Amino acid sequence: MKDLSVLIVGGGSGLGALLGQMAVDAGASALGIIDLNAAAAEAALKPARDKGLPTASAAADIQNGAECHAAFKDIADKLGRVDTLINCAAIYPRRPILEITDAEWDASNGVNIKGTYHMMVAAIDHMRGQDPKDHVRGRIVNITSVDAFKAHPQNAHYAATKAAVVSLTRSFAHHVAADGILVNSVAPAGMATERARELGFLEELSKASPLNRGAQPPEIAEWVLMTGGPKNTYMTGENVIVSGGYIYA
Repeated sequence: MKDLSVLIVGGGSGLGALLGQMAVDAGASALGIIDLNAAAAEAALKPARDKGLPTASAAADIQNGAECHAAFKDIADKLGRVDTLINCAAIYPRRPILEITDAEWDASNGVNIKGTYHMMVAAIDHMRGQDPKDHVRGRIVNITSVDAFKAHPQNAHYAATKAAVVSLTRSFAHHVAADGILVNSVAPAGMATERARELGFLEELSKASPLNRGAQPPEIAEWVLMTGGPKNTYMTGENVIVSGGYIYA
């Protein structure tokens, strides 16, 4: 991420916060965080502050388009430039497929699809005006899921939203290719996070993987940063699956 200004949506905790830390360690020139939790967003900027880098945070409910655009503009104004946007914010509800409520559908669609959409639009509006670096004006990476490609009756609404984000990624990539903006997604399988441990998913994740374990978050984050980093100057519209073989099992 050398010399890139990075903005992470959903960067206040979990994979998003880890991506911020790893981006700074990999040479990012600035870090921005957007999160529903303002205090968490500020706390996640500590690695960048410790290195004396420019930082900015903003709180937003990304189900609201106006909040998305205002938060992005606030951070872009403070950092001066956003080279890489990582859309990491999502909710992961679990409900048997015949019991999903309207409220659960609306929340899943609002955060996972609509929020991702509005953040991409805000980023593109900004990136189009930037001078290119190695033919690239900006990079967008959306976190999807291997669930988009597998049957998941226990969380079908989540899986459906992630399939929608794969489709959005391709459509946006095609639309902005001529502008020198690269849009890709990364689809991980289940990660062995503290949250998964608390909810009792770890055994389920291990059994589902041919490697007999869930992914460690840094194993996923490396692919996200590569896709959104300076070594990617040509790949766009692609979905990188990092599933430990789960996709084929």
